[in-house]
Amino acid sequence: MRKIFSKWIDNYFSNEEVMLLLVLLAAALGVILYLGQTLTPVFTSIILAFLMQGMIEWLRKRNVPHFASVLMVFTLFVGILLSLMLFIMPLVWKQSINLFNELPRMVAQAKSVLLLLPQQYPDVFSEQLITQIIDLATAELSQLGQLVVTYSLNSIAGLVALLIYVVLVPILVFFFLKDGSSLVNWWVSFLPRKKEMLSQVWAEMDQQIANYVRGKVIEIVIVGSVTYLAFALLGINYAALLGIIVGLSVLIPYIGAALVTLPVALIGFFQWGWTNEFWYLMLAYGIIQALDGNVLVPLLFSEAVNLHPVSIIIAVLVFGSVWGFWGVFFAIPLATLIKAILNAWPKSHSFIQAGPETD
Repeated sequence: MRKIFSKWIDNYFSNEEVMLLLVLLAAALGVILYLGQTLTPVFTSIILAFLMQGMIEWLRKRNVPHFASVLMVFTLFVGILLSLMLFIMPLVWKQSINLFNELPRMVAQAKSVLLLLPQQYPDVFSEQLITQIIDLATAELSQLGQLVVTYSLNSIAGLVALLIYVVLVPILVFFFLKDGSSLVNWWVSFLPRKKEMLSQVWAEMDQQIANYVRGKVIEIVIVGSVTYLAFALLGINYAALLGIIVGLSVLIPYIGAALVTLPVALIGFFQWGWTNEFWYLMLAYGIIQALDGNVLVPLLFSEAVNLHPVSIIIAVLVFGSVWGFWGVFFAIPLATLIKAILNAWPKSHSFIQAGPETD
């Protein structure tokens, strides 16, 4: 057994580049786990700069100087950021407050509907079961109210953190756009000259991560905007809030669309009941989801990530628990990174091909 284990170690971990890669991965994981919250503005700025790098390259190919390209792209970024802060976020916040204030009426309406079930379907629903469901829902809403109160008490600290982000992130984005190549070359200068494995992994991941992140942001914007317009035309309440939720749901493959269906259906039901307007709403929502999955995703993600659905779901659960929102956002690229590392991992087949040894 010791010989087999020793050969397995020599087969997969004897290469110097493997040890270097393991050290880099361990260092990156340590930074995320212990300094992730502190360095969140830096990570956010790197991601935003990475998203805009394609626009800078497009301008440079048309003979626009680098600094001028950076200024043009950065000005566009600041304009979008100001639009979000001055128009979209206040609207979403107002609708969120209105929804929370309307929850008691919705709960009362839901109780009246649930209490009719034992009369209409006595063989399926009992009064005791309906009472338990109502008590459970009331308890959950009470916890939600306490959470809102706690958040409001901590709003000053949150406001300070938001101001830090608003000031710090644009500054970091500007310098990452302006000096990104110099910073990358400076970090690479600390690595050994022999880094074929790292180069192979980077070459495999660079284009895929770029296409995925940019495509995912475009998908969020398109799905959220179309959802808001469709819901606003149908006249449903909280159209902007639902548009944000539906747009962000595309971050979680296979699960997000199913989860966000519930709030859409509930808000539509509490507003209209079982009327034609409710079914028009669900039909529009179903069409948006179908077009997203069958038209938009194939167009945006031309280089499909070759991962099994089970691997994607596991990656979302694992990285989401480790890194929260950003873990969910980067679950598929991180899973693809692991696959690229396994493909590039140096190994000989002598251990696999050799038969069992006899003493």
